[in-house]
This record gives sequence, C-alpha cells and structure tokens, in this order.
Amino acid sequence: MTFRQARWDEPLLWELRPPPEETGAVPALPGIPERMRRRRAARWPELTELEVVRHYTRLSQMNFGIDTSPYPLGSCTMKYNPKVSEQLARRPGAAQLHPAQPESTVQGALEILWRLERALGRITGFPEVSLQPAAGAHGEYAAMLMIRAYFRDRGELERRTEVLLPDTAHGTNPASATMAGFTTREIPSKDGCVDLAALRAAVSDRTAAFMLTNPNTAGLFEPEIVEIAATVHDAGGLLYYDGANLNAILGITHPGRMGFDVAHLNLHKTFATPHGGGGPGAGVLAAGERLAPYLPVPRLVKEGRTFRWEYDRPRSIGKIKAAYGSFGLDLRALVFILLHGEEGLKHVARRSVLNSNYVGKRLGELLPRPFRPLVKHEFLLSGAPLKARGLRTLDLAKRLLDEGVHAPTIYFPSLVEESLMIELPESESRRELDGFVAAFSRALGDSDANLRSAPHALAVGRVDEVAAARHLLLSWKDLRARGEVPAGPAPPSDGSGKA
Repeated sequence: MTFRQARWDEPLLWELRPPPEETGAVPALPGIPERMRRRRAARWPELTELEVVRHYTRLSQMNFGIDTSPYPLGSCTMKYNPKVSEQLARRPGAAQLHPAQPESTVQGALEILWRLERALGRITGFPEVSLQPAAGAHGEYAAMLMIRAYFRDRGELERRTEVLLPDTAHGTNPASATMAGFTTREIPSKDGCVDLAALRAAVSDRTAAFMLTNPNTAGLFEPEIVEIAATVHDAGGLLYYDGANLNAILGITHPGRMGFDVAHLNLHKTFATPHGGGGPGAGVLAAGERLAPYLPVPRLVKEGRTFRWEYDRPRSIGKIKAAYGSFGLDLRALVFILLHGEEGLKHVARRSVLNSNYVGKRLGELLPRPFRPLVKHEFLLSGAPLKARGLRTLDLAKRLLDEGVHAPTIYFPSLVEESLMIELPESESRRELDGFVAAFSRALGDSDANLRSAPHALAVGRVDEVAAARHLLLSWKDLRARGEVPAGPAPPSDGSGKA
C-alpha cells in the first residue's frame, strides 16, 4: 500500500481571475453611519461554479485525513468515522435540535443521551456517567473539581493539596490539577510503568489523587495496578483514570475493576466520533459511588417513560457548560457502540492490540524499541540512531509527510530519547499497516539531505517554528511586506486599507 498526498501549486482564487476594479459609488443605506460605509463597491472574484468546486476540492486534498490515510493527528486513537453514524447525525431530527427546546419536545434525543450514559457506565464499570464536558481536558478538569469538593466536604481540603502523576502523564493532567488548585508531584517510571516503590514513598496525608492512564503512553498495561490503587486509597487519596487509551481494553477490563474512583473519556478516541480542526469535542465523566454525587448538573433522569433534567444535587460541582453534551457526537458514539455490541467492542480492543504489536515488531527492525516488546494499543520507538547521521526524529517525521503519512507523535513521552509514539487502531487493515511500514522504510532510507529538508511534496515546506512564534504575521499585508506572497491583487477590500 502506497499513500500519496496531493500537492497543488495552483494560485489562490483571487489570483485565478482578479476582481474587477470597480470604483463606483456605493449606494447609501439609511441608518448606516458614514464612517462605517464602504468607500467603493465590494470586489468579488468572478468565478464559475466549476472553478470554485475544484478550488475547495484541491484544498481538501492538501489535508491529511482518516478517509485517505492512517491517523491525521499523531498517536491519538484517530479512527475512521463510520458513514452510517454521519448519516444518522445529519438527519433533520438530530441536526436541527435546539438546546433551549422544552423537554417534552426532545424526549427521543434525551433517550439517546440516557442510553449512551448507561452503555458507557457498563463499559467503564462506574454507576453514574455525565456527558456534559465539552472535551476530554474539560472532563479532566471537572474531575479534579469533584475531587476537590469531596475533600472539602470531608474537612480535609487544607491538607489534601497534592496530586501525583507518573512521568508518562499526558500534558493536560498537571494542567488540570493545577487549575483546580492542587500542586503536582511527578512519580518516576521503572521499565516504562509506575515505580511502585517511588509511589509508596510519595503518598502521604497530603495526597488528594493519583492521575493515571492505563494502558499508559508507552502502550504498557500497568501490571501492578491493584497495588497502585491500594497504595493511594490506603493513604486516603483517590485514583483518577485518564481514558485516552481505553480503546485497548474495551470489554476486556475497565477502570472500575482496577480500583479507580473517577474517569474521563474521549468519544473521538474510543467511539469514532469526528475530531480535529478545533472541534467539536465530546467528553465524558464517569464516577464511582464516592464521587458520583459531585458530578455536574444537570443530571439526566428517567421517570417511567419520561426523561427530564434534574438540578437538585446539593453536592454537585455545578454547571460546567451551557448545553448538555454535544448531541451530534453523542449520537455518533451510541451508533458505534450499538453497531459493535458487546462482543464487537472486545474485537475492537483485540484488533487494536494486534495491529500495534504487528507494526511494532516490523518497525522495531528499523529503529530501537524501549521497554518490553509486547504492548497494548500503541508503542514507542527511539530515533536516537538518527543522531549519528546528524538528523533528528523531527526530520523523519517531516519526511513521512512526503509519503502521504501523517507523522506520529514525537518527543513524547520524554522518558525515551528522540521518541516516536505510534498507534494504529483496529480500523486499519493489514494492507494499510504494511503500507505504513513501507513508508517508514523509504523515509529512513532516503538521503540525509532530503531528510533534513523535508517535506518536499506538500504545499508548505519546512516551517521555522521558532521564527514563526517570534515574528507573527497575522495579515495579508504583513506577508506581502516580507515578500512571502507574490505581487498581485490583494483579497477583496473595502478600500480603507484593511484586508
């Protein structure tokens, strides 16, 4: 399998056929102040339907996407989004709902949300689930607020000020804990997993929680998870589950069984809802008996055959989002779960683990693999040998773009030198996996000069990230002043000098 990324050198729309130079008077409109009126008529490009269609189609082909090649966002359980889910979510009865509609007019939608909560509760092993968070990090922060409220009610908040995290933690973990008012402390890893001795030395009566992903970001299932849970609980702390890697254990085990007290999930990572491009997001909070009373309001309850919102939860952390959940994504997730069923979800986990180990074994012949060879849903490589060629992992990642493969996550987790974190979910066939490995092999076998200057086949070449951060160019005029774009007509303007 060979991936190909489109490259288009055609000019932008307004360069195809410049707008006419119209300087005619703009009709006066009553009620519009003089200072806010155009000085000349709008200069709209004169284009045919075919030109517009081809322009936007070419733009779409310049992007990496899950419809054309493996993951378009590094190693983030980026799955193919089933078209049946997309079709159902776009039906008028779902797409045209409004969050302010009376409950009596949206009973079907509320039942969908209620059924998704019940399904996710069974999958995670927790008695109560809330779909309210806008995204994973939002749910993570809300979970920290729930933990804070729990210790406040117990009169322990002044003492329970510390949150422990492994050195493999996702970056949002310490950020969420800090935003919730806690200090953080890092626990080192041993052979890629939590060093239990270090954890036992770190827990104390100051410990509020331990935040953990399992399997972790090295793709390893924590073998001492029962002992980890007991260690934290014996110290009076709570155990928080980062659900980013739930894809690897669907139907096999769950955070409730491992001893966790609260979890956040990402519907895009595990249940194939769209993700990227700034949204929309869909987070989930699931809680055990100790923390369930603190879930945000409203809570969705069923009385007979009627569904309604309930706000009377005295210990709740309150409302954390204007509207409940992201209905279109919640519907997509429920469709994914129902299509697979219980046995199908187990297959998702087993296939994702199989794919990861297959690709890991093959790529391990090209670059070193730290830690034990058998992993769950993802694995790590070290690009350290590239340094002997005067290259970096970044150069390999950029060169992969020329192969039509989005670069995997690089330089994370930091406990591996020149790390690459790679995950191919269950949706990828063996043919696709072999193509992915072949792309890696071609990239590594290319000349040092080509690797150092890649990518070559995309619309945009190697970007100087440091210069871009220091010298922001935020308008068309800034680009033209620096000669970054060809001379010619600017985008349509109102004549005031502002693009």
